[in-house]
Amino acid sequence: MSIPSRFYALRIFNDDDGYQARIVEQSINEQSEGDVVVQVHYSSVNYKDALAGTGKGKILRRFPLNGGIDAAGIVAQSSSDRFKEGDEVLITGCSLSETRDGGYSQYLRVPSEWLVPLPDGLSLKEAMILGTAGFTAALGLYRMEANGQQPDMGAICVTGASGGVGSLAVDMYSRAGYQITAITGKLDEFDWLSQLGASQCISRHELHWPETPLASAQFAGALDNVGGDTLAGLTRVVKPWGNIASCGMAGGIGLNTTVMPFIIRGIGLLGINSAACPYPLRETLWARLASDWKPRHLEKIAGETVSLRDLFPVFDRLMDGGGRGRTVVSLID
Repeated sequence: MSIPSRFYALRIFNDDDGYQARIVEQSINEQSEGDVVVQVHYSSVNYKDALAGTGKGKILRRFPLNGGIDAAGIVAQSSSDRFKEGDEVLITGCSLSETRDGGYSQYLRVPSEWLVPLPDGLSLKEAMILGTAGFTAALGLYRMEANGQQPDMGAICVTGASGGVGSLAVDMYSRAGYQITAITGKLDEFDWLSQLGASQCISRHELHWPETPLASAQFAGALDNVGGDTLAGLTRVVKPWGNIASCGMAGGIGLNTTVMPFIIRGIGLLGINSAACPYPLRETLWARLASDWKPRHLEKIAGETVSLRDLFPVFDRLMDGGGRGRTVVSLID
């Protein structure tokens, strides 16, 4: 497959003209080094992408770089023994749009050891409806179950349930046999979350987390996308031997709690680092995402498909708290 001499990418700058993201034309030789070039068909929009694209979060560690922490496409060129031209592949995290050029580009050059072969059961577009958000939700469930979580223990609470990670988790975890309590600030999304598999929806505005070190246990476990006071409150209301998978910090990085939930009730607080997940576990989780953990309502969760030039209002909407489900980015005409 021939690689065009010039193609389009969304590139982020921080120079004498200030911090800005803009659409540019570039050649593959202007990108970070790698032994495989992928013709990107789809990417996705994560909260981290919006932070990077707007400059409201310190995501990029060097400039300029192409944005986008996810990509799925077809190998256009390879000097690796692991991949050949025409292979369908995906990549999430792995320092994309942090220290390396990311997936908001029609072509992407990356090291082969970071690419995952697209598993049977997923299309390229479905892989990006999932993307980092779906992978994060899967990693949360994997770690909770590795620490003893089981459906018969009771309901799992998902905070930030209307966002990308949250909505995919509601769908995925309910398919895995768990009863789901969805917590969101968006009351108009209750019906949608119920369609995805939530058995109960609670407004975060009506939650009053107890101040005592321990309170009446309400949930068998939780996937927390919020952090801060929400995470602290969850530690006080999770049942004995339950687990909290912590994967977000939109509500703050502080954690005001005590050791009592961990010692008296034996709960587990599990950190979810999807960006630096070991490769063998990546393959395992993507295989699950293509089979028994594949969400049943991907098309309901994928709200819209946009082009590179449509990304800027999507970033702004996410920063304003208006995100719902997932947004896919198409890099093909």
